[in-house]
Amino acid sequence: MPKFSVVDMAGKAVAEIELSDAVFGIEPNAAAMHQAVVTYLANQRQGTQSTLTRTEVRGGGRKPWRQKGTGHARQGSIRAPQWTHGGVALGPKPRDYRLGINKKLRRLALKSAFSSKVLDNDMIVVDKIETAEYKTKTMVAMLKALNAEKKPLIVLDSADEKVLKSLSNIPGVKTAYVNTLNVYDVLNCDKFIVVKDAAEKMQEVYA
Repeated sequence: MPKFSVVDMAGKAVAEIELSDAVFGIEPNAAAMHQAVVTYLANQRQGTQSTLTRTEVRGGGRKPWRQKGTGHARQGSIRAPQWTHGGVALGPKPRDYRLGINKKLRRLALKSAFSSKVLDNDMIVVDKIETAEYKTKTMVAMLKALNAEKKPLIVLDSADEKVLKSLSNIPGVKTAYVNTLNVYDVLNCDKFIVVKDAAEKMQEVYA
């Protein structure tokens, strides 16, 4: 079982925690993580882009000149794609980019992502994150003490409005709960900061 020092907001070790091998100590499966990331990014796409075809552009109902005898190439409409202000040929139309991934593979990908953070020594377990008032300075000081200022993902055990608001002003910081974690965010962060109670919940959910 991987052992972690549980630190406080000042970065000092206050306890120790053993986490399950089944969640935090597996051999990371690169293929599963790749599939989960591709699916997540595809599902973020809105698919609402749309261009006008020659039938949808206003105007162009009259033939611009007669078919023969002018010396010009024959033209049927000034809204054909080769004309300025004409329609777009083969342009994008609204479509659904959504992909699916089965539960077993998604679970394996998440456990692989957790384990890869453990292997890279990028996971930090904090006993609790709290603040008595809305104070971004408190959270900045915590991240500095944890050496996690660049791009951390902070997993909270419950919704604390003061903590969330205080963290929301800091560039690069992302917050999540145990039930909102995704593989992309876990792999994309530089430091994976987990509150102790959230780590125990993760063991229950993903073991």
